[in-house]
Amino acid sequence: MESTLIVPVILSGGSGTRLWPLSRSAYPKQFIPLMDDNSLFQATFARVAKLPDSTDALVVCNEEHRFMVAEQVRKLDKKCLAIMLEPVGRNTAPAIACAALYALQQNQDALIMVTPSDHIISDLSRFSESMEKGIEAAKNGGLVTFGVVPDKPETGYGYIRKDEDNQHLGTYQVAEFVEKPDLQTAIKYLDSGEYLWNSGMFVFQAQLYLQELKKFQPEMVKAVTSAFEKQSVDLDFIRLDKEAFLACPSESIDYAVMEKTEKSMVVPMDAGWSDIGSWSALSDAAVTDSEDDNVFLGDVLAKDVTNSYLRSENRMIAGIGLDGLVVVETADAVLVADKSRSQDVKEIVDRLKVSGRYEPFTHVRVYRPWGRYETVDECARFKVKRIVVNPGASLSLQKHNHRAEHWVVVKGTARIINGTEEKLLTEDQSTYIPIGTLHRLENPGLIPLEIVEVQTGSYLGEDDIERFSDDYGRHVPDTEPKSIRKTV
Repeated sequence: MESTLIVPVILSGGSGTRLWPLSRSAYPKQFIPLMDDNSLFQATFARVAKLPDSTDALVVCNEEHRFMVAEQVRKLDKKCLAIMLEPVGRNTAPAIACAALYALQQNQDALIMVTPSDHIISDLSRFSESMEKGIEAAKNGGLVTFGVVPDKPETGYGYIRKDEDNQHLGTYQVAEFVEKPDLQTAIKYLDSGEYLWNSGMFVFQAQLYLQELKKFQPEMVKAVTSAFEKQSVDLDFIRLDKEAFLACPSESIDYAVMEKTEKSMVVPMDAGWSDIGSWSALSDAAVTDSEDDNVFLGDVLAKDVTNSYLRSENRMIAGIGLDGLVVVETADAVLVADKSRSQDVKEIVDRLKVSGRYEPFTHVRVYRPWGRYETVDECARFKVKRIVVNPGASLSLQKHNHRAEHWVVVKGTARIINGTEEKLLTEDQSTYIPIGTLHRLENPGLIPLEIVEVQTGSYLGEDDIERFSDDYGRHVPDTEPKSIRKTV
């Protein structure tokens, strides 16, 4: 058949709970280099860029992660077709519908290939083979999903039963979608050979998806269309209309369309897939460092350790006589868990949230569109930060009503507005920003600017920022919990 335009769609949501403490809601797992120097998001972006006859990828994410998406794509030296921002989470069916509407603007016959951003696929050759089958089936009017060939009785995934009597060129009609089973049922599924893990990846004609969605969820299509038509463009981002999107029902594509349509098809895929749904799953996917089935990352010293995952981000981990454990160290939290209980991390995160603590939401290192900062020390009436500003980037023109700031340049060159004065500071030079003074920090150089900031005052929260000008369209101050409790 003649070539058809394919629009890759990357869904980049995530709450950052399953790989806590490394993953947080402000920095979920898809943006973290878990396996190598690239993040899962970057690996996904590079993977779909190789699809035949495809555009650049369209990314759908929430507003909080927009600059992280843009920066990670920039580091790949690639471009997005667009970055679409959801005002609120409404599950996958509405997000894919918005992507389909955008794809139709590119070409009325366009296919969209939908994938989550946080999966591992190790065998790219087999992945491509499965995609080719799915694309051909989609061209012929199928709503195609990809089912992972199971290699164990997994209870953490939904399943798809393929219709063995109704297949063509390796693509099957879907007999049924099945919820996550118990262990005995999962064993039966595995033994039957009829069941596949639900991967959450799809390919279909954009127009056909919207037609089928309208059959089963007309109110969803109405709300999504309104939100899309009332969109606004902000820098490189497409903002869906918030009021219209809030009226949209929340539903997954499986429930909204795939389980109801007569056009659902499935392509079996055996390509080293994992959704990295737990520390145990990540350990299984990683290359072991020894014959003892261990994974050691960072500064780790071990004796008589077997079948364990030890990861150090800042300080040394020393382990003796461990078996089947996960130990993950970050600057502000340490997780120690039995591998078989690693799915229970979410319960710890829920307890932290109920306690009003910041650890489920952010790290001590926080990423911003201009660079990053991390809190080095904090006590009553003072806070010390290390700030890194990317080349050519600048913070907003702002003032604080409750704190003063002392800046010391330790690397690079800083252009500083301090009240009515503008000046350049280089290494070992400093300045003082009094309370209530209008100020701005900019990096005019070609290397990252690093400064040490000492804050003093009666209130040091991140919401004590009044912005007057911002290169990134931020009109509302970022917030964080005002109190940090030290017990769960």
